[in-house]
Amino acid sequence: LTGPQPKRSLPRTLALTALLLLASAVFTMAASPVLPFLSPAPSNPESLTLYTPPSDFEATINDQLLTHPLALSLRQNPSFIESRPHMKILPAARANNLTAGLLTRPDGIPVPPLFFSEVGGKNAVILYYLGKNVCGHPGIVHGGLLATILDEGLARCCFPALPNKVGMTASLKVEYKAPVPAESFVVLRAETRKVEGRKAWVVGRVESLPAEGTEGGKVFVEAEALFIEPRQAATMSKLYPASAG
Repeated sequence: LTGPQPKRSLPRTLALTALLLLASAVFTMAASPVLPFLSPAPSNPESLTLYTPPSDFEATINDQLLTHPLALSLRQNPSFIESRPHMKILPAARANNLTAGLLTRPDGIPVPPLFFSEVGGKNAVILYYLGKNVCGHPGIVHGGLLATILDEGLARCCFPALPNKVGMTASLKVEYKAPVPAESFVVLRAETRKVEGRKAWVVGRVESLPAEGTEGGKVFVEAEALFIEPRQAATMSKLYPASAG
């Protein structure tokens, strides 16, 4: 027969309680930076209402993007969905984002790009204004920035076609055809060529925004890319609301 169990001492109980409270506090502090990223993201229609130009300069650029004949044509096409992906990124994450945060200034990318995505992720058209201080050579937009917006644009094109609507760049090939002048409007066109499970192959180009009554502009850069959805994509998609519908 076993004898009566000794009673747990009060100091030991208090120490255990303090340890549990400390562990809880550490977990909360570690998780708190993530919590704002998990808040519900704005929908595509809501993203179009969230941008307010801070000055007349941005207001003029914004108006030109919204009223350009290409934007008007795509807006009337029921196969395309209009949005502003930069405005779908929650403010807590946007502050640390390169194109939606750091470069959002009058001499950078002053106005959030206008994004038109074909249902199912087949095609995408994105209208940009690139400012005067995004250059490599004087007066010419840096090739690294063009590669960056192509990486983002081609990715956003194919995301709707992937199982969890998010992927990572596996490869990106860029061919520069002509210099892009700073302080100019450009359009990025992307097409998803093939999707196999978690993989998507996309091609695209950056060209001058076509003048009214013309079909296309001057091609500046062409690119092709492979995007692969990570195995943990079901969790990642919550951190990338801009890729959701």
